[in-house]
Order: sequence, then C-alpha cells, then structure tokens
Amino acid sequence: MASDPATLEQMRRDWNARAREDANYYVAFGRRGQDDEEFFSTAADVMRSMEAELKRVPAGAQRTALEIGCGPGRLMRPASRHFTEIHGVDVSDEMVRLAGQKLCDIPYAHAHHTNGTDLSMFADNYFDFVYSYAVFQHIPTREVVFAYLEEARRVLKPGGILWCQVNGLPPQATIYNTWNGVRISAYEMARFAREHDLQLLKLEGILTQYMWVTYRKQVRGWTDWLQDTNWKREARIVNISNAQTAEPVAPASGPFAAASLWIEKLPADCDLNHVEVQVDGRKAWPSYIGAPQWDGICQVNLALPDGMRTGLVPVDVFWREKRLCPRSWMRIIRPGPLVPRVCSVSDGIHLLSGTRIVTGSVKVTLKQVAQPELFRAAVDGKPVLETDPFCTDPLNRRYEINFRLPEGLASGPHQIEMRLGKRVFAPVGIEVG
Repeated sequence: MASDPATLEQMRRDWNARAREDANYYVAFGRRGQDDEEFFSTAADVMRSMEAELKRVPAGAQRTALEIGCGPGRLMRPASRHFTEIHGVDVSDEMVRLAGQKLCDIPYAHAHHTNGTDLSMFADNYFDFVYSYAVFQHIPTREVVFAYLEEARRVLKPGGILWCQVNGLPPQATIYNTWNGVRISAYEMARFAREHDLQLLKLEGILTQYMWVTYRKQVRGWTDWLQDTNWKREARIVNISNAQTAEPVAPASGPFAAASLWIEKLPADCDLNHVEVQVDGRKAWPSYIGAPQWDGICQVNLALPDGMRTGLVPVDVFWREKRLCPRSWMRIIRPGPLVPRVCSVSDGIHLLSGTRIVTGSVKVTLKQVAQPELFRAAVDGKPVLETDPFCTDPLNRRYEINFRLPEGLASGPHQIEMRLGKRVFAPVGIEVG
C-alpha cells in the first residue's frame, strides 16, 4: 500500500520537533516537565491491559515483541520484563535517540528509526507480540496506518498477537494532521481481519478515541477451516453474567446492557467476524473473545440489542452458520435511570496536575449524561460563561466538558460548583496556580 513520501517526511519533522521541545509531554500528554519517574509511571494502566492480552501468547523460554511508535521507550521499558527480546520503531530519529538513552541498561531492548510506513528491517514470522498505543491516532492518513498493520501481520509468527489502539471517533470534515490523526471505523478494522487472514478477538471502545483491537495471525487459513467438516460441536455455555457488574442479570438498554458468555470447549478458530450470537432471536454484537482460562473456559462479551424485552430470554450461538452451543437463557430486567456523576476534575491541559489549575482551563469528566447542554458551572459563585462538551464514549454517555476559569481569580484555593439541569453535584475544591 503506497504512502505519500511528503506525509512521511512531515511526520518525521513534526515528531522530531516535539521530541526536542518536550518528549515526555507529547508522549504522555499529562503535563510539561515530567521527570522520568513520573513519565514511566503513566504507563501503568496500559501495561495492565497488555498483560491481559499476553495471556494469549504461549509462555516459553523465548518470547519476542515489537512496538510500533515506541517514542522514548515509555512502554518498552516495563514491557521488557515479559520478553527475551524487544524492539521498537519510530518515525522520529530524535525519539529513537532518547529511547536509546532511557533503555541503555536493558541489553535486549532495541529502538530503531523507520521510514514511517514499513518494518522492512525485520524478517517474516519473527515476533510473538506486536503492539501500538497512542500512535495511529496521530497518523494523518489511512494508507500509513494500514501499511503498518499489513507489515505487523507479516512479521508476526503464526499464532502471534497484534494488539493496537486506533482513533475510532466518527469521521470529521477537517483535514487530519500529525497530531489530530485519521479516524478509523470498527467496520474497517473488522474488514482488515477478514481480508488478511487474521482472527479478530477484540474490538472494544467503538466510536471512541481509544478503540482497542486484538488480532491473531492464523495458524491455518480461513479457507482451510471453512472446508473442514470434522469439527465437533461440543461447546456449551456454562454461565451468563453481566459483562460489567458480573451479576446474573442485564438491563434491557443503557450502558450496562452487556453480557459475558462463559463457554466451554470454544473452538480455537472462533473470532468476532464469524461467530454470531442471537439474544431472543435478535443479533447481538460480540466485542471480545478471551484467552482460555485454567479450566479451558473462554469469556465472550457482547452488547445486547436495543430495547430488549424483560424476563428470561434465549441465547443462541452460531459459528460458520451452524449452531455452536445448546440454547441457554439469561434474565433481562428493566433499565434503571441514568445517574449522572462527576468522574474527575483536572487542569484542562496539564492533566497530571489534577485539581491544581495552572493553565486557566478546567476539564470535567462526567458519565451517564443524557443532556450535556444542561451543564452549568461556577467558581466561588462566579458563573462560567462558556462550556465545550465533547462525547468521549457514546455507550456510557461519557463527556468531557472544558471551560475557562472566570476572569480575576486570585491564586489559591477555590470551589467549583456544578449542576446538570436539576441535579446538583458536590462542590470540588481546586487550587489556582
């Protein structure tokens, strides 16, 4: 897949400039002037998610990994403990130089400069695990993103895992650049799996900036198993629970209308593109197939169809257009009301500053919000004149609301009062720097 040389050169120039200005800030967008201890600590949440995905990779004496867009090594450093050899590539030679410094005490960790589109320095079928985080969301064209994905498939061993994050927000009319990069739909990522002989095992965070995708490189091709008539339909659902609360019920609609099916003897070739789940005869939306647990049981998560009826409803699972499991049943209950709540208040730019507001801007994160336009805020009784709401997760009705502090506030402690229509939230203390 061809990529425009001018685009690749712009990526290199822009990220070199950001690396020279403040690499830690632009990689871990928290605040300027982070020291290395704080910088590397920001990788903790991503590492927990990575370690869950690593359960799909067989344990062995030799495990190899590759990071696409390694920056100065924020993830490579903590990830290195899981591998005997780890490589990273980056379009910015300045980022690669910094990674060499920060990883110099790990002899099996290697950072490389790349042209921004291919992995030609690596042989076919070399890596057990390829990953990328907060990189594709800064790439301005689909051609570059999908060229990287094709290359990642090439360098993966059969059975290897590709785990990556892309910007899944709805497309916008503005021109993409090296900061606000291209937006890619869940459909495109699912189609890529079908067209490149990959199992699609995870597709979560649809319509959000942080859409996560997990692929496995097939040990045998789709054509092989589609023609295989010897597989035995021995799988069965041993339990059904709420995917978010683990309770034995799910509401008919809303953010908790999701289920986890716990399936015994799920065929190893199952994937999200070829498995179908019907709940009360209506198509549900599978989003995750987990690695087998110690007892061989796999977790399959799915979003329920809108507007389910309440009561006991049948659940049917099909694979390759044939019934995979005997019918099971789950209980659907009436949904409760949305309960808006404040998740966090922080500086609008320096997120790691928390409630110490140093830039004059504030970011409030709320969830279960039906009407964000009803949000109002004041600081010590002085009303905020203008707010900018942005939906970050339509399923959970999660919004970020940004606003500037009122003029004339002195440094020191203050209180933000917030309300959403008739609902009044507890005031939140801030310190103006």
